[in-house]
Amino acid sequence: MGSAPSADFFQPLQADDPAVVGGYRLAAVLGSGGMGKVYLSHTPGGRPIAIKVIRPEFSEDPEFRRRFQQEVRAAERVQGLYTAPVIDSDTEGARPWLATAYVPGPSLAHAVARHGALPVRSVLLLTVGVAEALHVIHGAGIVHRDLKPANVLLASDGPRVIDFGIARAADSTALTSTGVSVGTPAFMAPEQASAGTVTPATDVFALGQIAAFSAIGASVFGDGPSHAVLYRIVHEDPDLSALPEQLRPVVTRCLSRDPADRPSLTEIIELCNAASEAPLRQGEDWLPRAVAGSITERLRLPAPAPTPTPTPTEVSPQPPAQAPAPPGYTPTEMAAAAPTQTAPAPAPGAVPPGYRTPPPLAQPSYPQPSYAPGHSTPPPFHTQAFVPGPSGPPRPKRTGLIVIGAVAAAVVGLVVLGSLLPDGSDKGGGGKGGGGKASGTSQKQPDPQPVSYQGIEVPQNHQLMFADNPPRPAEEPTGAGVLYGHADLIYYRDTLFGDEKFGTTNGKIVLLNNSEKGSLETCRAVTRFTEKIGLDQLTDGSQVCVLSKAGHIALATFRGRSGVKEETRFITVDLTVWRNAEPAGKN
Repeated sequence: MGSAPSADFFQPLQADDPAVVGGYRLAAVLGSGGMGKVYLSHTPGGRPIAIKVIRPEFSEDPEFRRRFQQEVRAAERVQGLYTAPVIDSDTEGARPWLATAYVPGPSLAHAVARHGALPVRSVLLLTVGVAEALHVIHGAGIVHRDLKPANVLLASDGPRVIDFGIARAADSTALTSTGVSVGTPAFMAPEQASAGTVTPATDVFALGQIAAFSAIGASVFGDGPSHAVLYRIVHEDPDLSALPEQLRPVVTRCLSRDPADRPSLTEIIELCNAASEAPLRQGEDWLPRAVAGSITERLRLPAPAPTPTPTPTEVSPQPPAQAPAPPGYTPTEMAAAAPTQTAPAPAPGAVPPGYRTPPPLAQPSYPQPSYAPGHSTPPPFHTQAFVPGPSGPPRPKRTGLIVIGAVAAAVVGLVVLGSLLPDGSDKGGGGKGGGGKASGTSQKQPDPQPVSYQGIEVPQNHQLMFADNPPRPAEEPTGAGVLYGHADLIYYRDTLFGDEKFGTTNGKIVLLNNSEKGSLETCRAVTRFTEKIGLDQLTDGSQVCVLSKAGHIALATFRGRSGVKEETRFITVDLTVWRNAEPAGKN
């Protein structure tokens, strides 16, 4: 998101375009796509940014919103040299949006359409740059799913990959569950087009297509209707007859029909360096002069529009009413909203009501779990009253007012306390004989509400922490394939016996029988505790209760394993988490 697909890349705002998005004044339209529209704006310090506003059709789908929030949180962790970093977002408003750094350069699709194929050196530098971008993206637990020439921007110092992971938000929503695949058909991998299976190797196939497209100027699987292109991707070999000889080793391997035969990202970079006559170094001359001229054109940005009066078309965050933040998640400053108040009319030159002032451009901060792995959530901080010292002028004494206020507060306190005491008529409130004997124990806390996550892909030797929202796979600390650390849930290969395990290092697990229905009550009642289960004991639909020492209880539903090579294997699980369901340390 950061470049329009046509030569007129700065389009004026239309009547149906918002004037302001989340406090950012819009200056122009950069482009539009299947999921939304992209606008040019600026930070308060004048730095240009690109803001994508999601289409209403997706905004109205609850499943899309849930996944969009997950992907935005993951995208905020991606900080690479060849990606456009996420600056700000609002996933809760009437129209969700995402802001990234503006990249002053054409997309690869636009550059090839306007100037033709790129020279071999440019293609090699493009390929290694995108490979480095994918390394960072995959490291954050994201598979791009829709890597294509339109999502690769050409900056003066190398390519930039954008829109990573956003396609996943639209997958399995009401708009795509009727058989419509997420992704661009011409750049899908065979497993993605036929079965919908997506792994990091899927992005490698797309990278091979991008490299060939930039060198040839056309798709290696031809053009035509989507179903015809998809058929050729699944059943036929690509047409590489026009591909320069230096590029054949890397492109041929990337386009292997079997994901296990595709090279790793490190191997791709090595193959590109081996194919180059001189060392590959990104620089101002990495692109042909005609394409570099497009970058200069995009540096002449239109001036921001003057501060407008708020209109109904303004897109501003609308947090859900009375929706508490999930445990372990701290909303960012930009997502928090103050209670609605009636404010006086702004003075001349002041910011109109309803606007949010964007934060200063700085290194993004990321939400972290509210406690260290293996420990319970710490109690909230209590503010201590400030007692003024002897310094400063003496204040007049108001003893009478203080006494009156204290008496009034005591009366109110007694009324509130009386309302909280159990009613003597309550059947459970009295002792034998119907007396009003008070109970010495506090009332039982209600069970926490469950939070569900669908289709979490956990690579081998990776772990999940239930406090994270959403739980994101992180590499097992030792990488040794043994039970160390404080993982709530882990998928690993036992290096001693050579088999794959599914377990926990921060509590206990129970594999439920077919007759046992997975629920909070069931997980509390079962006692067949262990710390690990062999993957050969699990089938599609197997349910496992996980009780962590931090007090969280989860129900993990196994959905299968993918990948052939050890480094590409991963399992898919559905997860339902009841956070803080038990006292910490009980399990």
